[in-house]
Amino acid sequence: MPSRRELLSTAAVLAAGNSLLREAVGANQNPADQVVDRVSTLRITGMKTYWVNPCVIIKIETNHGIVGWGDLKGVDPRVSKVLAESLFELLNGENPTRIEHLWQKIFRSHRNIRGGAFMLHTLAAIDMALWDITGKLWGVPVYRLLGGPCRDRIRVYHTPQAVKVPPPGIFEHSSNPADIERIVASIKAAREKVGPSGAVMFDAHSAVPPATLIQLAGAIKPYDVLFIEEPAVPGNIEVFKRLKAQISIPLAAGERDRTIYEMLPYLQNRCLDVLQPDCCHTGGITSMKKIATLAEAYHVPLAPHCTASNLGISASLHVVTAIPMLLIHEFYPDNRGFNPLGMGKVDWKVDAEGYVGLPQGPGLGVEIDEKTLEAEAKKPQSYKWPGRTLKDGSIADY
Repeated sequence: MPSRRELLSTAAVLAAGNSLLREAVGANQNPADQVVDRVSTLRITGMKTYWVNPCVIIKIETNHGIVGWGDLKGVDPRVSKVLAESLFELLNGENPTRIEHLWQKIFRSHRNIRGGAFMLHTLAAIDMALWDITGKLWGVPVYRLLGGPCRDRIRVYHTPQAVKVPPPGIFEHSSNPADIERIVASIKAAREKVGPSGAVMFDAHSAVPPATLIQLAGAIKPYDVLFIEEPAVPGNIEVFKRLKAQISIPLAAGERDRTIYEMLPYLQNRCLDVLQPDCCHTGGITSMKKIATLAEAYHVPLAPHCTASNLGISASLHVVTAIPMLLIHEFYPDNRGFNPLGMGKVDWKVDAEGYVGLPQGPGLGVEIDEKTLEAEAKKPQSYKWPGRTLKDGSIADY
């Protein structure tokens, strides 16, 4: 057996040899010294933005002719269009397949707008386009790059088997019996429509006062609501905790919360049973996949919010294809208010049980008619700030 002195001498010789080898190979050829993909020559070369109400569609171009598309929605398009064009400064000349790196580069680029709605919604569209490019590069659907499919089909609503009762309108800071009776009647009608095997959801839209929602929850219990959506205005976790302590119906929210950092308090305080991230709001595919993993640790499924064009719908469906815990997915591909021009050619088919098939690739699997898009974007576009007032003239939450 060699002595300790001999072993140490051998180790020193090997270390010296490795050092000489590194110098001989050179930094340019040594994989251990490389963090950038030096083999690929694929680079981002351009961006185009098309404002078509109510969204901005972005196109990211590369030097190899592969392009990616993204859906920018949910914020003032007059601002988000310009922000996307400004952020191109951080993308120009980069390898588009370094998606996580570029996501972090944009997200952390400005300390005072990091995490804000305009930044995250714009980043979401960019992220979708990067995944679209990468899927096309490898000739596979995006969900293959996310780990492959966890399911064979995706349950969606609205269908004859799953209905969400819409927001009930504007409420004062309290309510009267007529208000509650009106909502109960709508939920009862929805249950009768779908039958005992179907799903009924109620969207409170952060518009029902907490005290009223507690009263309402008791009245609708016989109709087995799958979940109550947006039970309160985001921002104060104590309100959600109070509602969860007094309502036995599952609570769902998350469409106005962005990234893992805003979702975490709901999970830590056990005040939501379902998370509803919107792929177009939360920073895109990259961020939504992380939220799904975080929720999985708490055994909380996703029921993604999705009022998007076919681009946004497809991006969200790719994520839920590749996650284990999915409850149901929002789905409005034919709503022109969300999906101008039927944005992008996709053959969505809902089966008799209320499911759609997995998205088809490569990339996001959405074909864009750019000539039609260009023509539509040249038409005058407008934007009007939403907002609501109560009967006494004071401002209501929207």
